[in-house]
Amino acid sequence: MQIRGCQLNAGEIDHELMWLSVSVLSLSAAALWLTLGLPWPVCMFHQLTGLPCVTCGMTRCGIQFFHGHLFAALKWNPLVFAFLCGVIAYDLYAFATLAMRGPRLRTAFRQAEKKYARGVVVAALALNWFYLLSHWRNF
Repeated sequence: MQIRGCQLNAGEIDHELMWLSVSVLSLSAAALWLTLGLPWPVCMFHQLTGLPCVTCGMTRCGIQFFHGHLFAALKWNPLVFAFLCGVIAYDLYAFATLAMRGPRLRTAFRQAEKKYARGVVVAALALNWFYLLSHWRNF
């Protein structure tokens, strides 16, 4: 994997602005949804099987995370907790880059590295689901 810093070229997609906007708008929409008391999402997999799905506890994890109860958020869904930590880190980087008009970080992966990354993602999903299946009665 190669990481390099470069300036944004004319006509190039501003990924930092785009993904920072997406995450802030998504958080705002979720907060508004819960504030208005609209119904929580229903998991069809859980309804049909009685078992947790790979993302089971995601909403409760997010609520605990943004209330500052990090250990409780981690217990609800470790993979979502790690994802939220990554989004916060990326948002801080994107905000700092946009505010200072600094160079943008770009990565380049070789084919073998892409295959390895896919395997890591599948393994993380499987381990998270195993965790949820082994702890679902504790929630």
